[in-house]
Amino acid sequence: MARARAAHGFPAAWLGIVAAGGVLSAMSAPGQTAGLSVFTDPIIADLGISRSAVSLSYLIGTLIGALALPFLGRAMDRWSLRATIAGIGLAFAGFLYALSFAVDATGLTLGFTGIRLAGQGALSLAATTLVARSITRHRGLALGLASAIGSGGISIAPFALSGLVAGVGIQAAWRLEAFAVLCIVVPTALLLRGASGRKSPDRLDAGFADADGSGWTLAQASRTAMFWMLVAGVSVTGLLTTALAFHQISVLGAQGLGPAEAAANFLPQTISGIAATLGAGALADRIAPKYCVTFSMAAMAAALLLVPSVSPGWPAIAFGLVLGAAGGSLRGIEAAAFSRYFGTVHIGSIRGFATSIGLAATALGPILLSLARDVAGNYVGPLLVFAALPLVVGVVSVLIREPRALAAH
Repeated sequence: MARARAAHGFPAAWLGIVAAGGVLSAMSAPGQTAGLSVFTDPIIADLGISRSAVSLSYLIGTLIGALALPFLGRAMDRWSLRATIAGIGLAFAGFLYALSFAVDATGLTLGFTGIRLAGQGALSLAATTLVARSITRHRGLALGLASAIGSGGISIAPFALSGLVAGVGIQAAWRLEAFAVLCIVVPTALLLRGASGRKSPDRLDAGFADADGSGWTLAQASRTAMFWMLVAGVSVTGLLTTALAFHQISVLGAQGLGPAEAAANFLPQTISGIAATLGAGALADRIAPKYCVTFSMAAMAAALLLVPSVSPGWPAIAFGLVLGAAGGSLRGIEAAAFSRYFGTVHIGSIRGFATSIGLAATALGPILLSLARDVAGNYVGPLLVFAALPLVVGVVSVLIREPRALAAH
């Protein structure tokens, strides 16, 4: 029987997997920095702890959560993705619910560990692994679309959650988030059909999954320069975008923007980020993915170099557009690049390891920028120095050779 086809010739199964990946990615919002940012001041007020204590809890929780990701990546290669995603959803909901009972810094740290691991780490990794392993035709476009849906959902989360927190308080807000995760993530996982692990390649739609069962292992991939260039790109982007997002009100405030104007800068970042995610995903099917990494690194360096010239109005909007394009293009290409160069049989292990390093970088970004500001007395100097990081990775991405065929190893 012929497969049903949706608009523009894409099979219904293709669109279904993309939609599922996008929804799962968007539902990671409660564990993402954007989703947690609206809780910071209410936590300080309700729990009676300092801003430094909250930041330290975030740092410790993120680093501990990052350590577990390689093991979860291996589980995704070995076990059914359907069962793994459902398990992640149950754990994520449980951690959010438990977090609502935190009364001190210790409880907060434990809660942050759980939701950073299950939300930003495991659920995000599972969403893109699902798409990468299930689709080969226009895989880059599929990953770009799924990432764009997820980015859009994560970007609007602060606006929705800020009203929720103001209306019902942080404890009830966390419990409602837990309920939402339980009602959306778990059913989405259970509706997936045929999502399997490494021993039986996925067959969500016949003709779309990898058929030969071959692929690089983490050990083989980690012996290539391309692997470490991609890890460096993920880590540098995570470190710098999280540092800027965490301190955005303060950074832009130092350039003359009021709190409302500084917060509004997330809008141009979101718009250009989603556009860049889609564009990078589509280009991944046509050009070597490493060149999209080059673009991302160039845009990140440009954003940092623009900081001294930021002022209210169009200069601030231009900064937001460039910064959003930097992060969005990397999100749109990262999963496709790992899949293109190393296959999908062990993609959970490979990206689990890479994501753990990237997640650790997001934890270090805010505190590194804060310490650098204390030393320099301003944000401009440190950010100009930090611009060297993406510049170096960008140059390497141009010069680096693509891995040889696996058979050559």
